[in-house]
Amino acid sequence: MATSVRRLPAQAACYLAIALLVTTAPVPAMAQSAFGGVLPDTQVLPNPAYDGRFTFVRLRYNGFGCLTNEGPGWHHDYPVAERHLMNIMTDLTRLDARTDSSVVLSPADPELLKYPTAYLSEPGCWEPSESEVKGLRGYLHKGGFLIVDDFRGMDWENFATQMARVLPESHFVPISRSDPVFNLLFGLDDRELQQQSFGQSQFQGIYEDNDVTKRLIVVANYNMDIGDYWQWSPTDLLPVASSNQAYKFGVNYILYGLTY
Repeated sequence: MATSVRRLPAQAACYLAIALLVTTAPVPAMAQSAFGGVLPDTQVLPNPAYDGRFTFVRLRYNGFGCLTNEGPGWHHDYPVAERHLMNIMTDLTRLDARTDSSVVLSPADPELLKYPTAYLSEPGCWEPSESEVKGLRGYLHKGGFLIVDDFRGMDWENFATQMARVLPESHFVPISRSDPVFNLLFGLDDRELQQQSFGQSQFQGIYEDNDVTKRLIVVANYNMDIGDYWQWSPTDLLPVASSNQAYKFGVNYILYGLTY
């Protein structure tokens, strides 16, 4: 990929509060329901043609599991959250990232192999087909990095069950705060995020060959919804300090996917 990344000094954190306030993206309109009220908007914008620039990839799954007014779980915060995060990435690094569009793909789509990182929302309702299981397994084994977000409570049971299908030889372990994924551009602290979390936040990971000294291939934000902070950061709905922390996690995750 034709991407370039430059690490910035830790002082770059002070720019986040300013950057997130000017980050904007259009929010899709709702579709009117024939039986009254409003139907969730599940519109998916056309994927841009691959051109070597870093592009945010969101994984799509079938069905309407975890349905809310934002659509099914995989669709939550789309496309606003990723647009905001990519704007922050371009402000704080030299990453040549798309800020005007993102990509939505099935794990079974061979196009996924063109992108170093992928994002999965609401995995408590994720039930991949055999072809999707095989596709995601190949993606992770060939160097892909999966970011899993926005799930809580009993959602873990389904997510762990599905990941056991994808990587039957692997298991989740708590990610140490000394792990490189938490110490690339920013040293991370999730205490601010506790204000809006769904319980005690946990960061669980799968490592290559189940060896914590090797590459992290899956990071799971359990009892967290970092994408929500990305989506609503230009508003006063969530604390600025919490949004700053969420962006720091996102920036570090993207850099990790590119450099490890």
